[in-house]
Amino acid sequence: MNSNTEGSEHRKDYAPLVEAMTRAYKNPTYQFHIPGHTKGQGVFKRFKDLVGERILELDTTDEFDNLGTLHPATGPIKEAEKMASLAFGAKRSFFLLNGSTIGNQALAMTVSKRGQKVIVNRNCHRSILTGLIMSGAEPCWVIPQKIEDWAIWGKITPECIEKTLSENENVACVWVTNPTYEGVVSDISVISAVCKRYNVPLIVDEAHGCLWNFSSNLPKSALHQGADAVVHSLHKTGGSMSQTSMLHVAQDSMIDVEILERTLKLLHTTSPSLLLLTSLDAARAHLQSEEGKTQIERAIKNADFLKSEIDEMQNVEYLDLPNLDLTKVFIRVKGLSGKSLEMILEHDYNIEVESASDIGILILSNLGNDSSDFEYLVDCLKEIDATDYTEHPIIDKKKHMPMLVPQIKMRLRDAYFAPKELINKYDAIGRISAEVVAECPPGIAILLPGELITKEHLPYLKDYKEIEVIKTQS
Repeated sequence: MNSNTEGSEHRKDYAPLVEAMTRAYKNPTYQFHIPGHTKGQGVFKRFKDLVGERILELDTTDEFDNLGTLHPATGPIKEAEKMASLAFGAKRSFFLLNGSTIGNQALAMTVSKRGQKVIVNRNCHRSILTGLIMSGAEPCWVIPQKIEDWAIWGKITPECIEKTLSENENVACVWVTNPTYEGVVSDISVISAVCKRYNVPLIVDEAHGCLWNFSSNLPKSALHQGADAVVHSLHKTGGSMSQTSMLHVAQDSMIDVEILERTLKLLHTTSPSLLLLTSLDAARAHLQSEEGKTQIERAIKNADFLKSEIDEMQNVEYLDLPNLDLTKVFIRVKGLSGKSLEMILEHDYNIEVESASDIGILILSNLGNDSSDFEYLVDCLKEIDATDYTEHPIIDKKKHMPMLVPQIKMRLRDAYFAPKELINKYDAIGRISAEVVAECPPGIAILLPGELITKEHLPYLKDYKEIEVIKTQS
């Protein structure tokens, strides 16, 4: 291990990639290699004016300026991944440059193969489905509890996991999404204990929970509750740049790290951006710093303030459950759809929210939000609370997350690669879907390859005119 890393356990805010990139910037070289814009000299001027010269000067790939390589991890990149594993309590951490998607796909291909089953929650991210299509394993669906009043999925119960394990053979792994998109938290420690009794690895898509390891006021990370592997989308709430994530393998994991590493190499780009990799290193260091910890606690406090103010309003309410991520606030207003509320906030108050459903809007209390942001949001919600919207044009409702038990008619991979045709969505009723239909956010599948299309799917397909279906035999 590099001497810097040896001493870095006492300097948790040390960021080896940030330091290496700083040295490279201060000691420029004549470059006759990719990227072809050569430190921004070959870039459209208006774009350069938009992003600035420095960011283009820092845009390089691994192997140069003694910055190390990603696959295999060497030099400062290897140091940065080691620092991440220490920070999150993992045996091994991997930097990802295609979001948590590539982490989920690599895990699916590592732990499962054709003919095996993977027990997974119905509200999983589409990347898990694409990973299973690649591996050939078949999903065995677990249906989470439903929070009907808010039209969202709730927690996954250990009893449901155990029942599904007892009823199926040749199970490659159990895969759980925790928290849900709206912040609902399941009991991972008990689920993990169930998996261990059946000697089956547990993977947790903890994409929205990357802050949990850095505050005692937030739920406990699955890495410390018995999960074998965890994926974190640091770009979502952890402060790194878009499309950057991490994959962590637990200390006592049943997953073969060498096979996982080879699979990541198979899937990952061969030209990783050092700028993106450095942002992951910087995000980890920031979360471990005193400033980062202060911002996490401020985020929790800001969300608490928002909820306490909503408690005093007449027509505004928030999702209130015992097990929630305290940095997420799901809000609805009586008489308004979530989409209408989103439009009012954006057009009248210049406020953008994380997402809007048929029911309400999702507010994220982020590291970068200060108290004044939430004071302004509260003032706006008070005005909305006191406004009569009976004459307000209601936006056509658009449901974004189906709460349907899938009727599976074909294997996932077989359906995806089967001959298909594109037809009008109304004509598709009674046919078998040949594609993954999902919108981001939240990235939860409306339709699965191999699923029977019913009229109940139509409310979720307002943006679709045509659907790919399995081609019928002529």
